[in-house]
Amino acid sequence: MSRYRPPQAPGSRYITPEGAQLMQAELDELWRVERPRVTQAVSAAAAQGDRSENADYTYGKKRLREIDSRVRHLRRRLDGMTIVDQPPSDPRRVFFGGWVTLEDEQGRLHCHRIVGPDEFDREPGFISMDAPLARALLGKALDATVRIETPAGTREYVIVAISYGSRPPLSD
Repeated sequence: MSRYRPPQAPGSRYITPEGAQLMQAELDELWRVERPRVTQAVSAAAAQGDRSENADYTYGKKRLREIDSRVRHLRRRLDGMTIVDQPPSDPRRVFFGGWVTLEDEQGRLHCHRIVGPDEFDREPGFISMDAPLARALLGKALDATVRIETPAGTREYVIVAISYGSRPPLSD
């Protein structure tokens, strides 16, 4: 069996203003606070002598590589991002950044916000615009029925509310 894995398709390049601020804050924290602290610890460990059996040195260098990798990733992602900070021209349709309240077949309500792939795990209810549910919802209007194919079968939802701005009071 080959170890080759085809390259993943890059995620969508849209992000909410809040998501961009969080990514920038993480980048600043890593670059200005954590990396100098770890560099200082590695320097102190290196000054102790034999580096081959020095756990502080070994783990410090590993942590520096992790920090540098994350910094490169954040810089690459932030450079090409489009910050979506304006509501859509038609607020009666589902677009990026919108809160969508769905009613499932059992009458339960679910509230989701469609966000970029870099921020969907920030809060419960956030879903990536690349996710099947979000792709099915984008462009749909109020009272539209949406069908999603899942491994457990087809699920049907009705869009009962769409809002832009803060989270609506009705949530799951």
